[in-house]
Amino acid sequence: MPPHLRWLAEVVCPTRAQQIVFQEYVRAVTEQQERLQRLERELLDEVKGWRLLPVVEAIQALRGIDVTGAVILIAEVGDLTRFDTPRKLMSYLGLTPSEYSSGERRRQGGITRAGNPHARRALVEGAWAYRYPAKVSRHLQLRLEKLPADVQAIAWKAQVRLCKRYRQLSARGKHVNQVIVAVAREMAAFAWAIARTVPVAP
Repeated sequence: MPPHLRWLAEVVCPTRAQQIVFQEYVRAVTEQQERLQRLERELLDEVKGWRLLPVVEAIQALRGIDVTGAVILIAEVGDLTRFDTPRKLMSYLGLTPSEYSSGERRRQGGITRAGNPHARRALVEGAWAYRYPAKVSRHLQLRLEKLPADVQAIAWKAQVRLCKRYRQLSARGKHVNQVIVAVAREMAAFAWAIARTVPVAP
């Protein structure tokens, strides 16, 4: 049992009614977690014969990208290596800043939001993991052990850079949403780099 569940099991509310409601909340969360695990297992079974499965497995080396996020990204975008450069992938995902030009003046605005919203959301959600210092958790280590050394090296480089990027942009006073999008944009580049190392059947 995870530590937080052990802690919750020891919580005692002041009244019987509060205790019942509290236990119902805990039970509801536990049931949803179990449902999510069942769906993830089904998802893995469905993609086992997919030619892009090696890429799905490899990009899970990136912190913040679990099996669901990896499947969404690859299912929506396809083979990441079809883009000549990571910048083209970023543009396809709508993660590049919009631009307004007038004469010699050039001004950048929010992201274009072009391309696939599902793939973009998977990266943006994953980017929140870089708020914390670079670290290989036990859960991530289990995923990394199955992957080649060059994929592991790219993933660690991504962690170091993106955690630092988050801190730097936050220190400059950027809004947290802008910071997360900037991190997601660079995550796309690292996913592209990982995909280039993975042989995929035609």
